Amino acid sequence: MNKRLKNIFFTLLISIVLYSCQNSVGNKTGSEYMPDMAHSIAVEATTYNYYYLNTWDEQSTVKLKDMAGGRLPVKGTVPRGYAAMETIEDAVNTPNAIVVPTNGSVPYHYDDTEEDRARATADIQTIPFPITKIGLEKGKELYNIFCAVCHGTAGNFNDGIYASGIYPLAPANLINEEFTQASPGRYYHALMYGKNAMGAYKDKISYEERWQVIHYIYSLQAKEKKLVYGEEKNTLNSYAIPLAAMAKPSTDNEVAPNEAKDNSMLSSIK
Repeated sequence: MNKRLKNIFFTLLISIVLYSCQNSVGNKTGSEYMPDMAHSIAVEATTYNYYYLNTWDEQSTVKLKDMAGGRLPVKGTVPRGYAAMETIEDAVNTPNAIVVPTNGSVPYHYDDTEEDRARATADIQTIPFPITKIGLEKGKELYNIFCAVCHGTAGNFNDGIYASGIYPLAPANLINEEFTQASPGRYYHALMYGKNAMGAYKDKISYEERWQVIHYIYSLQAKEKKLVYGEEKNTLNSYAIPLAAMAKPSTDNEVAPNEAKDNSMLSSIK
């Protein structure tokens, strides 16, 4: 009897071992003894379905696409080096801080239609960042990356793919009279949605970067007209305030340029 029980025991043991060591096939790892002791609950970003190991019931089954997505920041937190401010004047007086988030997530209440293009062109008459040397340098860098290939490094398609003759569609001449007179809204809407053969850039450059590109385009126009568009002075248009003009304290009878028109510099961005 003891020998028979031993045989039964060893037969059961061998069966359990064989059953728990099945070969893996395809996406299945096979059967394992206590798999939760050997496998972590892995987050596989390329897997749409749930991870079937370590799931015991419907409540413990989580779709990995929900786990691999972006997370919202803790409410009330501010990115390092940034500050939450309401006006551009606050930013000027606060070192190393800007008024927009790093991801450039700023509402833009204009649709990709010709009607809203005209509305944005008419509504947005100021740039919510002052003209700065650093901003123009950044704008030049971004312009040469994203814009110069078509519009040319000087804005008049003097070089690039159209000037080479390999591209048939003429891009806009950014330094002609029409575009020199164009409001910031016209440029910003084009960067958001594109225009004709030009694609959208809202997913490639952030909110602040779009405005720095527009600053740089105006600086190209000023250079063509032998005017000044810089941190110290702007003789090209009334759309932007030089940083030096904003930093100067004003008296009771003195108003900084454009301040009366748009004190917050942000109200035009509806």
